[in-house]
Amino acid sequence: MSRVRLLFSEAWSSITANLSTTFAAMMTVLIGMFLLGLFIALGTWVLSWSDHVKKGLVVKVYFADGTTDRQKAFVGNTIKKDQRVKRVTFVSKGAAAKYMRAHYPDLFATALPSNPLPDSWVVAPLKGEDTPNLGREIQKAHYPGVNDVRWGSKTATRVLTVAKVIWIAFLIAVVLLVTASTLLIANTIRLSIFARRREIEVMKLVGATNWFVRGPFMLEGLLCGFGGAVLAVVLLVLGKEIALPSILPHIGGGSDVHALPFALNAVSLIGAGLLLGAAGSGLTLRRFLQV
Repeated sequence: MSRVRLLFSEAWSSITANLSTTFAAMMTVLIGMFLLGLFIALGTWVLSWSDHVKKGLVVKVYFADGTTDRQKAFVGNTIKKDQRVKRVTFVSKGAAAKYMRAHYPDLFATALPSNPLPDSWVVAPLKGEDTPNLGREIQKAHYPGVNDVRWGSKTATRVLTVAKVIWIAFLIAVVLLVTASTLLIANTIRLSIFARRREIEVMKLVGATNWFVRGPFMLEGLLCGFGGAVLAVVLLVLGKEIALPSILPHIGGGSDVHALPFALNAVSLIGAGLLLGAAGSGLTLRRFLQV
């Protein structure tokens, strides 16, 4: 208990004696964690939106006139056996005409002598990435009665490419932001350690172990990281309550499009702030321990 009390007293003395560097370290953590939290929220929302768009990728199997019900059922049952298929829905020509009339009334401004739309199977894959391959395989199978197979190849390729780019950009940005935050925190804490380098040398010369010297500085980094991360969470809460309600109506997206839960984001930021603060102190102190 005496060692723990000494550890906390040394860390607190260092914080109060070097308020300027402590404030600078906390502001560095605040800026880094705020940007990280903002980007995590935005990035996860965009990833969720891309998943929502990929769910709309389907393969449509159209039948020629005169195809028997047995042939249509055979094609549907065969496609259902594919493990990549999530759902297969039969759309009759009457249902297709009703849908088109409701969504595209201009096309029906002139009365048509008959319904030109065919019966079809709408195949929804488990993963949007499987849509092109699934469409090509159904097309090559030459099922009886199948007149055409379409999956919006250009649209599907564009959607999948954009989703992949978004994921890679999100991953790279998070890594760069965490790296930059670590370096900034380490450089800020280095100023405090450099100002007390003679004290560290004296402690080492009288026999203090590396961990005994490192402890107060790492605790100081933990406290700075915690304080900065908490302030970043407070700013994000204010942004969530004030700015977000006016932005959401203009973003759009479905009910399944959402960012990472705020509580989980906040806990992640506080954990990252603690880790970066301690790591920044510990790594920076290494060079001053070589006495």
